[in-house]
Amino acid sequence: MTRSAQRVAAIDIGTNSVILLVVEASSSGVRAVVDRAVITRLGLGVDRTLRLDGASSARTLECLRLFADELDRLGVKSRQVVGTSALRDASDGDEFLSRAEGILGVRPRVLSGEDEARLTFRGALSGLNLAENVTAFDVGGGSTEVISGGTSSRESEVDGATSVNIGSVRLHERHIKHDPPQPEELLAAQQDIRMHLPESTQYRNSSGVVGVGGTVTTLFAMVQQLAAYDGERVHGGRLRRTEVQYWSDTLAQQTVEQRRGITGLEPKRADVIGTGALIVLELMDWLGTKEVIVSDRGVRWGLVEQALCRERV
Repeated sequence: MTRSAQRVAAIDIGTNSVILLVVEASSSGVRAVVDRAVITRLGLGVDRTLRLDGASSARTLECLRLFADELDRLGVKSRQVVGTSALRDASDGDEFLSRAEGILGVRPRVLSGEDEARLTFRGALSGLNLAENVTAFDVGGGSTEVISGGTSSRESEVDGATSVNIGSVRLHERHIKHDPPQPEELLAAQQDIRMHLPESTQYRNSSGVVGVGGTVTTLFAMVQQLAAYDGERVHGGRLRRTEVQYWSDTLAQQTVEQRRGITGLEPKRADVIGTGALIVLELMDWLGTKEVIVSDRGVRWGLVEQALCRERV
């Protein structure tokens, strides 16, 4: 690292996975040094119990220990750490946050749904050359954010943002009791999605739609049959509604074990990818789009950009 280069880290503790991003900023630009996601399923059972599962918490904390060791080796002092849906909902989240603080040296900040949406929008659009009016959606494990805004200025501006409690893990736990799922279970999940989508029409008045989050990037990797995930190839890719419909129908007929053999699908995501695909399909129909631009970025990139902007002032 050159003397003028600066390293900043962001950790996004999500319902399904924990993501670490380390970027190096210098006069030549910003590049990712580390960009890694680990599925720990912190939000397991939270929708039903409103408490964190002990084993899931332990897995997530162990992941944070490994991330902390890596940040120490890289000499990264600037650490932005946030939690999202599972930690918003869990009544015993404070204990987890205290233990995470002891590991990372900084207490994770639990984002409100609106703050998560704004950071998602800022991060998702980085590195993409898009039209002025954009709607982005981020399908997570516990919640889904929908954001509309403009990209004409140097910094993206949000016009509207909403967060709803539908996510791939949450819907799977609520409705899917059989393997493969029964038609009535899928119908109940579909109705749940439609009930939660906002009535506002402002999100449909855009010239482009961006899809963010592990469900969207995984579906794209499945379509492209990526044996090894390639973020650079995924970022900016196009995912068509017909492709999402194909995989939604296919996944509905498969057992979890059969899904684990799909090229491009992380095996730990095999149980919840079906409900995730349903959410994406319903969002595309609600937004009236036949195609989404896939973003490999999101909250973590929003965090590092925010941090770098503050330090430039």
